[in-house]
Amino acid sequence: MNENASTFAPVLAAAMDHTLRHVAPDEDLPVAAHTTLEELRKRVDLPLGNAGMDPVQVLDEIVEAVRDGLARTTSGRFFGWVIGGALPAALAADWMTSAWDQNAGLYAVSPAGAVVEETAGRWLKELLRLPLSASFAFVTGCQMSHFTCLAAARHALLTARGWDVEQDGLSGAPSIRILTSTAMHGTTARAIRFLGLGERNIQTLPVDDKNRLTEPELKAALEREPSRPTIVVLQAGDLNIGSFDDFATLIPLAKKFGAWVHIDGAFGLWAAASPRYRHLLAGAELADSWATDGHKWLNVPYDCGYAFIADNAAHSATM
Repeated sequence: MNENASTFAPVLAAAMDHTLRHVAPDEDLPVAAHTTLEELRKRVDLPLGNAGMDPVQVLDEIVEAVRDGLARTTSGRFFGWVIGGALPAALAADWMTSAWDQNAGLYAVSPAGAVVEETAGRWLKELLRLPLSASFAFVTGCQMSHFTCLAAARHALLTARGWDVEQDGLSGAPSIRILTSTAMHGTTARAIRFLGLGERNIQTLPVDDKNRLTEPELKAALEREPSRPTIVVLQAGDLNIGSFDDFATLIPLAKKFGAWVHIDGAFGLWAAASPRYRHLLAGAELADSWATDGHKWLNVPYDCGYAFIADNAAHSATM
């Protein structure tokens, strides 16, 4: 064993032991965290030391400090929130990613990293039945997926009206409205704030008894200001209510008015991978952008979100 390997071996072996005890405990431990805030702060919030420590000791002390303060989200008995576990291959690949420690921002820095990302993006588009010509981005979660997609929407809508938002900013730009349902998730509103589009420009429309946006409501809203630049946000399996909008009807309607259609598929876009449920996404491929997470049904470790954008030029110009 070379010197570098002998340095890493003990602490990585300790990490393996701690990991296996967590993912496959000997006893049936509670799924919920069951210690107090005061106790966690007492264990974790220690004075910053001036001297180094043995790495195995560091790891052991971290594990002890967070004891009873972790939710066992990887357990088959965890039913709280919309949180997936991590499959063995996904966890192992995540470990290798940290060990390889590549800067994947440029092909020149990590050729393999670039090709792996390129291939994973193509696989995801196939899996989700999205246009293979769409661009994609790996981000930290659906919050930043919305941000990425809606930034491209902002660029495309304003460029069509002769305004270069990347160079000239938003001051004096045509106002963009966002049409969506009352079921819109809070991450979309936050992305709209981040992008300077303004929450007052969000118009939430009534839904039917299944929490879906209806054609008459959307049509009436579009007709009120037919020439105004517009983003229409539709839901694919909203994580709070599970509703899927009627994409095959609503997307062509929005496109008639030149609107950009974005689908919030944080939880439900994965239905496209299921022969049993993919009918819920009929017509979704007609949208302009799609956002979803990998750390829910795909069961990869946190944080992992995906943005897909049909207009490659708008994506590139924005990011």
